[in-house]
Amino acid sequence: MAGFINSLIILLLLFQNICLGFRSPLSVFKRYKDTSRSLSSECLGSSQPVISFGLSDFALDIRMPAVTPKQSDTYLCMSVPLPVDDEVYVVDFKPHASMDTVHHMLLFGCNEPSSTENYWDCDEGTCKDKSNILYAWARNAPPTRLPKGVGFRVGGETGSRYFVLQVHYGDVSAFRDKHKDCSGVTLHLTHQKQPLIAGMYLMMSVNTVIPPGKKVVDADIACYYKRSPMHLFAYRVHTHRLGKVVSGYRVRNGQWTLIGRQSPQLPQAFYPVKYPVDISYDDILAARCVFSGEGRTTETHIGGTANDEMCNFYIMYYMEAKHAVSYMTCTQNANPEMFRNIPQEANIPIPVKSDVLKVMHGHHEETKDSDASYLLPQAKTEEAVILDQDFHIAEALEWPGLDLKLGQVSGLALDPENNLVVFHRGDHVWDENSFDSKFVYQQRGLGPIEQNTIIVLNPSNAKLLHATGKSLFYLPHGLSVDKNGNYWVTDVALHQVFKLGANDKVPLLVLGVALQPGSDKNHFCQPTDVAVDPITGSIYVSDGYCNSRIIQFSPNGMYVMQWGEETSLGRPRPGQFRIPHSLALIPDLSQLCVADRENGRIQCFRLESGKFTREIKHKAFGRELFAVSYVPGGLLFAVNGMPYPGEAESVQGFVMNFSTGEIIDTFIPVRKSFEMPHDIVASEDRTVFVGDVHAKTVWKFASAEKMEHRSVKKAGIEVQETKESETVVEARLKNKPESTDSLKSMEKQHLVRQASTTGVSFVLITTLLIIPVVVLMAILVFIRWRKTTVYGADGEHKHDSSSGRILGRLRGKGGGGINLGNFFANHKGYSRKGFDRLSTEGSDQEKDEDNGTDSEEECSASPLPPAPSSS
Repeated sequence: MAGFINSLIILLLLFQNICLGFRSPLSVFKRYKDTSRSLSSECLGSSQPVISFGLSDFALDIRMPAVTPKQSDTYLCMSVPLPVDDEVYVVDFKPHASMDTVHHMLLFGCNEPSSTENYWDCDEGTCKDKSNILYAWARNAPPTRLPKGVGFRVGGETGSRYFVLQVHYGDVSAFRDKHKDCSGVTLHLTHQKQPLIAGMYLMMSVNTVIPPGKKVVDADIACYYKRSPMHLFAYRVHTHRLGKVVSGYRVRNGQWTLIGRQSPQLPQAFYPVKYPVDISYDDILAARCVFSGEGRTTETHIGGTANDEMCNFYIMYYMEAKHAVSYMTCTQNANPEMFRNIPQEANIPIPVKSDVLKVMHGHHEETKDSDASYLLPQAKTEEAVILDQDFHIAEALEWPGLDLKLGQVSGLALDPENNLVVFHRGDHVWDENSFDSKFVYQQRGLGPIEQNTIIVLNPSNAKLLHATGKSLFYLPHGLSVDKNGNYWVTDVALHQVFKLGANDKVPLLVLGVALQPGSDKNHFCQPTDVAVDPITGSIYVSDGYCNSRIIQFSPNGMYVMQWGEETSLGRPRPGQFRIPHSLALIPDLSQLCVADRENGRIQCFRLESGKFTREIKHKAFGRELFAVSYVPGGLLFAVNGMPYPGEAESVQGFVMNFSTGEIIDTFIPVRKSFEMPHDIVASEDRTVFVGDVHAKTVWKFASAEKMEHRSVKKAGIEVQETKESETVVEARLKNKPESTDSLKSMEKQHLVRQASTTGVSFVLITTLLIIPVVVLMAILVFIRWRKTTVYGADGEHKHDSSSGRILGRLRGKGGGGINLGNFFANHKGYSRKGFDRLSTEGSDQEKDEDNGTDSEEECSASPLPPAPSSS
């Protein structure tokens, strides 16, 4: 019997040991005994530099050993040997530093550090052999997590054997209290082989000169790519104080695809690439840094002090393991002429608030009483876009808005509170009897619409919040809401544009003459849409079904200018329209985009001049493109029209990259079908609403990821949110599907996969806890049976097993190592004035010394065949 009891004890211990892998990482760890250096107790976490995460993962804590820099612009280095010799993979970097004390940190990998001391002055160098930059941090940048299945391969036969941490202490006034600094970074490593190997591509200018007082100076970098395909998933920008914006692109067959764009004055994190970008043989990688020499009295060169500048664009990528290269660099401009065609966005600085700049540049005294946590929200506009990059649009099936009793839905907008505003026609319709051949409205005897034509809905549950617009309009069409919450609408029957306050029954401003079509400065002819610039207050009107122009008015309604003309025979030229049907303002780029409906395209123009900038046209649009909407951060949403007989293009919604014009996703409803989607509006969180004049309804669409999250919460499963301060880089590991069908298939697979994995951990843990109980009961039953059938009442079955040996084996299986390596590499010979002292080549080693109609039935006004439908 004693033998059975011993076996049971061993069995329980075995299951307990297995279950440890599912407990908190801090509950199981193995101390890495580094006898080469003693660390101060002031360094939080330094007593446990290696912590085990279950059976295969480990964390390595790399911290400065309680140092106190004596003077500003001190560079201190320290090294940590790899605790194992076998190959491991780095999958996460978590910094531990504050910009109050640290200007920036760099983590290197090499085989022989420059010193064996606990720490040393980095003027001695970082490594005696070739070193690779593994990680870079500055300006309170949040952590970076790699995509699943991607890791930096280190250790083994080819990886680095040491980590070297370099910390730049810019302003030592923070050390007046003589405290010790333990800044550093924690690495998450795994023994599990990663199918995709990560690496770093560093683009940097080495010869830029910024003349004193010059307002705009461009530093351009471009190299041809001559290796195996790589896939980009994160980027980081770096300049000193004169940098305004840094942008990186892939150039393929003359087409520029944005990799990333950011202000170097914001937290210098590795931001996820917004949309998957692959690089193939003979592509060009291009980057531009925009500087301003204003405030300087002498030339500024590339170098390592605050009086110098830098232009760096880092790219994280992954490759197939058999072709993996850990580091590449580009320091030239292989094609200067190419930059004449760089997208305009690369020349437009990203605004940064002055209080943010003060903190970023070390003016801590001026802001010491403020909460530094507001720094990250300041960057959220740009960052929010990149965090949600892996999304697909699908119908929000819980949206009850399809059941609303509406007339023909002609316009949609979002008010300043992000509520949905709907403009509809009540009991009026636009059909073949609405206008005569001269576009004069023929149904005035019906009187104005007696229902409220403007309704405001809760965007979550379609609850009615507000309604207005009764007895004002005959045939509503376009709608927008300005930053103050005023409604701007067009009426194609009245040929007018109106401004209404949310609670006003009388218009605040009226443009055009009631019921009189015309084409001069004071008349419209079936105006389709209106947009108001939130910065200048300028008013833009698309006019319309029987005119082909865009008209600009001052904020008080005075005519300013107009542009556009009717489409001639043949291929439509820039600035020609065939029903300019919908407007989308891009205020951060000072552009206005127009859905040129019957030409099936989007045209964009400069706001201040009306100058044509670009055309976006795809075969998938078909002959008609009805509406377009822009979301800050670079996304365009659009809807097309029904295909003509014999044409294959289906009516659907589109999501596009504004920078490149590429289609990212398409979407259609599940409930009902699009009949004539007439307007579209999207919010910054990628919620999309589409109004249909024939179906007389409004659909809601959202990212599949967002709806997944809601469904998980509905199921009562607890979801642990990622901290706001952590930037999670979750990029797709494959390129955009080539067809709509495959895209939808991937979306469904993604939903099923996510749903199926939600409860795996809970089920697994529960199973492991139940198994010992079941086994114990089975053994007890077996013992009882054996006693009565084989051995008799006094029988005892003895076992010769040794629990000590088994436990010894369990304890002996520990260990774990980490090795980081080959993430960034140094660039030899990278020096200019004031930069020669820094031989840890490349990157951020600066010294900061001073710290017709839509026949809804809308009938076409165009004389050109075939006659379009009205709306």
